[in-house]
Amino acid sequence: MNDSSDRILYILKTKGPQTAAALGKYLKITSMGARQHLQALEERQLVNWQDISSGRGRPSRYWQLTPEAWQQFPDSHGELVITMLDSIQSVFGDTGLKQLISQREQQLDQQYHAAMQGRPEIHQKLETLTQLRNSEGYMAEWQEDESGYWFIENHCPICAAAQNCQNFCRSELQLFQSLFADQAKVSREDYILDGARRCSYRISPL
Repeated sequence: MNDSSDRILYILKTKGPQTAAALGKYLKITSMGARQHLQALEERQLVNWQDISSGRGRPSRYWQLTPEAWQQFPDSHGELVITMLDSIQSVFGDTGLKQLISQREQQLDQQYHAAMQGRPEIHQKLETLTQLRNSEGYMAEWQEDESGYWFIENHCPICAAAQNCQNFCRSELQLFQSLFADQAKVSREDYILDGARRCSYRISPL
Protein backbone atom coordinates (compact mmCIF):
# COMPACT_ATOMS: atom_id res chain seq x y z
CA MET A 1 0.00 0.00 0.00
CA ASN A 2 1.35 3.47 -0.89
CA ASP A 3 1.63 6.49 1.39
CA SER A 4 -1.49 8.21 0.00
CA SER A 5 -3.61 5.11 0.60
CA ASP A 6 -2.25 4.83 4.13
CA ARG A 7 -3.07 8.49 4.77
CA ILE A 8 -6.59 8.04 3.42
CA LEU A 9 -7.18 5.17 5.85
CA TYR A 10 -5.80 7.28 8.69
CA ILE A 11 -8.00 10.27 7.78
CA LEU A 12 -11.13 8.12 7.55
CA LYS A 13 -10.20 6.54 10.88
CA THR A 14 -9.70 9.82 12.71
CA LYS A 15 -12.14 12.13 10.87
CA GLY A 16 -14.94 9.76 9.89
CA PRO A 17 -16.61 9.49 6.45
CA GLN A 18 -15.28 11.94 3.84
CA THR A 19 -15.93 12.86 0.22
CA ALA A 20 -13.23 12.41 -2.39
CA ALA A 21 -12.99 16.20 -2.68
CA ALA A 22 -12.35 16.56 1.07
CA LEU A 23 -9.76 13.80 1.00
CA GLY A 24 -8.07 15.49 -1.95
CA LYS A 25 -7.72 18.68 0.10
CA TYR A 26 -6.21 16.77 3.02
CA LEU A 27 -3.73 15.06 0.70
CA LYS A 28 -3.17 18.14 -1.52
CA ILE A 29 -4.11 16.18 -4.64
CA THR A 30 -7.03 16.41 -7.05
CA SER A 31 -10.41 14.83 -6.37
CA MET A 32 -9.75 12.47 -9.27
CA GLY A 33 -6.47 11.39 -7.69
CA ALA A 34 -8.24 10.73 -4.41
CA ARG A 35 -10.92 8.69 -6.20
CA GLN A 36 -8.25 6.51 -7.81
CA HIS A 37 -6.81 5.67 -4.40
CA LEU A 38 -10.30 5.08 -3.01
CA GLN A 39 -11.18 2.72 -5.85
CA ALA A 40 -8.01 0.74 -5.19
CA LEU A 41 -8.89 0.55 -1.50
CA GLU A 42 -12.44 -0.48 -2.39
CA GLU A 43 -11.10 -3.37 -4.47
CA ARG A 44 -9.25 -4.53 -1.36
CA GLN A 45 -12.52 -4.21 0.62
CA LEU A 46 -10.99 -1.64 2.96
CA VAL A 47 -13.45 1.16 2.15
CA ASN A 48 -17.01 1.47 0.91
CA TRP A 49 -19.27 4.41 0.20
CA GLN A 50 -22.72 5.82 0.82
CA ASP A 51 -24.50 8.54 -1.16
CA ILE A 52 -25.95 11.13 1.23
CA SER A 53 -28.36 13.85 0.15
CA SER A 54 -28.11 17.26 1.78
CA GLY A 55 -30.98 19.05 0.09
CA ARG A 56 -31.09 20.09 -3.54
CA GLY A 57 -28.80 18.70 -6.15
CA ARG A 58 -27.09 15.38 -6.47
CA PRO A 59 -26.24 13.46 -3.29
CA SER A 60 -22.62 13.50 -2.15
CA ARG A 61 -20.65 10.26 -2.01
CA TYR A 62 -19.05 9.69 1.38
CA TRP A 63 -16.32 7.08 1.80
CA GLN A 64 -15.85 5.17 5.03
CA LEU A 65 -13.79 2.32 6.47
CA THR A 66 -15.05 -1.25 6.36
CA PRO A 67 -14.67 -3.68 9.29
CA GLU A 68 -11.83 -5.30 7.34
CA ALA A 69 -9.91 -2.02 7.47
CA TRP A 70 -9.60 -2.29 11.25
CA GLN A 71 -6.99 -4.98 10.68
CA GLN A 72 -4.76 -2.26 9.19
CA PHE A 73 -4.49 -0.64 12.63
CA PRO A 74 -2.59 -2.17 15.55
CA ASP A 75 -4.40 -4.31 18.10
CA SER A 76 -1.88 -5.14 20.80
CA HIS A 77 -1.45 -8.86 20.09
CA GLY A 78 -5.21 -9.40 20.35
CA GLU A 79 -5.34 -13.16 19.94
CA LEU A 80 -2.52 -13.71 22.41
CA VAL A 81 -4.18 -11.44 24.97
CA ILE A 82 -7.52 -13.24 24.59
CA THR A 83 -5.83 -16.62 25.07
CA MET A 84 -4.07 -15.37 28.20
CA LEU A 85 -7.30 -13.92 29.62
CA ASP A 86 -9.09 -17.20 29.02
CA SER A 87 -6.26 -19.07 30.75
CA ILE A 88 -6.29 -16.72 33.74
CA GLN A 89 -10.04 -17.07 34.10
CA SER A 90 -9.82 -20.85 33.77
CA VAL A 91 -7.11 -21.17 36.44
CA PHE A 92 -8.02 -18.36 38.86
CA GLY A 93 -11.71 -17.81 38.08
CA ASP A 94 -13.57 -14.51 37.73
CA THR A 95 -12.02 -13.23 40.95
CA GLY A 96 -8.50 -13.68 39.61
CA LEU A 97 -9.38 -11.90 36.37
CA LYS A 98 -10.92 -8.98 38.27
CA GLN A 99 -7.78 -8.74 40.41
CA LEU A 100 -5.64 -8.61 37.27
CA ILE A 101 -7.70 -5.77 35.79
CA SER A 102 -7.70 -3.95 39.14
CA GLN A 103 -3.91 -4.21 39.32
CA ARG A 104 -3.62 -2.79 35.78
CA GLU A 105 -5.94 0.06 36.74
CA GLN A 106 -3.85 0.90 39.82
CA GLN A 107 -0.62 0.91 37.80
CA LEU A 108 -2.09 3.20 35.14
CA ASP A 109 -3.59 5.45 37.82
CA GLN A 110 -0.18 5.91 39.44
CA GLN A 111 1.55 6.42 36.08
CA TYR A 112 -0.98 8.96 34.80
CA HIS A 113 -1.19 10.94 38.04
CA ALA A 114 2.61 11.12 38.17
CA ALA A 115 2.72 12.44 34.59
CA MET A 116 0.22 15.17 35.50
CA GLN A 117 2.16 16.53 38.44
CA GLY A 118 2.54 20.27 37.98
CA ARG A 119 -0.24 20.36 35.36
CA PRO A 120 -3.37 21.03 37.44
CA GLU A 121 -5.61 22.72 34.87
CA ILE A 122 -8.12 20.60 32.93
CA HIS A 123 -6.66 21.50 29.54
CA GLN A 124 -3.14 20.71 30.79
CA LYS A 125 -4.31 17.30 32.00
CA LEU A 126 -5.99 16.65 28.67
CA GLU A 127 -2.79 17.48 26.81
CA THR A 128 -0.86 15.04 28.99
CA LEU A 129 -3.55 12.36 28.76
CA THR A 130 -3.54 12.68 24.97
CA GLN A 131 0.22 12.19 24.85
CA LEU A 132 0.03 9.16 27.14
CA ARG A 133 -2.76 7.49 25.20
CA ASN A 134 -1.12 8.19 21.84
CA SER A 135 2.05 6.49 23.07
CA GLU A 136 -0.16 3.44 23.71
CA GLY A 137 -1.76 3.53 20.24
CA TYR A 138 -5.15 5.11 20.91
CA MET A 139 -4.98 7.89 18.26
CA ALA A 140 -6.21 10.31 20.91
CA GLU A 141 -7.12 13.99 20.69
CA TRP A 142 -8.99 16.54 22.76
CA GLN A 143 -11.28 19.43 21.88
CA GLU A 144 -12.88 22.33 23.68
CA ASP A 145 -16.35 23.71 23.05
CA GLU A 146 -18.70 26.19 24.70
CA SER A 147 -19.78 23.77 27.43
CA GLY A 148 -16.53 22.02 28.26
CA TYR A 149 -14.17 19.52 26.70
CA TRP A 150 -14.10 16.30 24.72
CA PHE A 151 -11.51 13.55 24.95
CA ILE A 152 -11.55 11.30 21.88
CA GLU A 153 -9.88 7.98 21.14
CA ASN A 154 -10.10 7.16 17.44
CA HIS A 155 -8.65 3.68 17.89
CA CYS A 156 -8.58 0.97 20.54
CA PRO A 157 -5.38 -1.09 20.47
CA ILE A 158 -6.87 -3.55 22.99
CA CYS A 159 -10.20 -3.92 21.20
CA ALA A 160 -10.03 -7.71 20.98
CA ALA A 161 -9.33 -7.97 24.71
CA ALA A 162 -12.06 -5.42 25.52
CA GLN A 163 -14.61 -7.38 23.48
CA ASN A 164 -13.69 -10.47 25.45
CA CYS A 165 -13.71 -8.69 28.81
CA GLN A 166 -15.52 -5.36 29.01
CA ASN A 167 -14.20 -4.78 32.51
CA PHE A 168 -11.19 -3.23 30.72
CA CYS A 169 -13.50 -0.48 29.43
CA ARG A 170 -15.16 0.00 32.83
CA SER A 171 -11.71 0.25 34.39
CA GLU A 172 -10.53 2.88 31.91
CA LEU A 173 -13.64 5.03 32.42
CA GLN A 174 -13.02 4.93 36.17
CA LEU A 175 -9.39 5.89 35.55
CA PHE A 176 -10.39 8.96 33.55
CA GLN A 177 -12.93 9.92 36.20
CA SER A 178 -10.26 9.72 38.90
CA LEU A 179 -7.91 11.99 36.92
CA PHE A 180 -10.49 14.80 36.87
CA ALA A 181 -12.06 14.16 40.29
CA ASP A 182 -13.30 17.37 41.97
CA GLN A 183 -12.79 19.24 38.68
CA ALA A 184 -15.12 17.73 36.11
CA LYS A 185 -17.67 15.02 35.44
CA VAL A 186 -16.46 12.43 32.89
CA SER A 187 -18.99 10.43 30.86
CA ARG A 188 -18.53 8.13 27.87
CA GLU A 189 -20.66 9.36 24.95
CA ASP A 190 -19.47 7.16 22.04
CA TYR A 191 -18.34 3.57 22.45
CA ILE A 192 -16.53 1.45 19.88
CA LEU A 193 -17.96 -1.78 21.26
CA ASP A 194 -21.48 -0.40 20.67
CA GLY A 195 -20.66 0.12 17.00
CA ALA A 196 -19.35 3.70 17.11
CA ARG A 197 -16.24 4.48 15.07
CA ARG A 198 -14.50 5.89 18.15
CA CYS A 199 -14.76 6.26 21.92
CA SER A 200 -15.47 9.78 23.10
CA TYR A 201 -15.72 11.23 26.59
CA ARG A 202 -17.45 14.41 27.67
CA ILE A 203 -15.42 16.35 30.25
CA SER A 204 -17.87 18.72 31.97
CA PRO A 205 -16.29 21.14 34.47
CA LEU A 206 -18.08 21.21 37.82
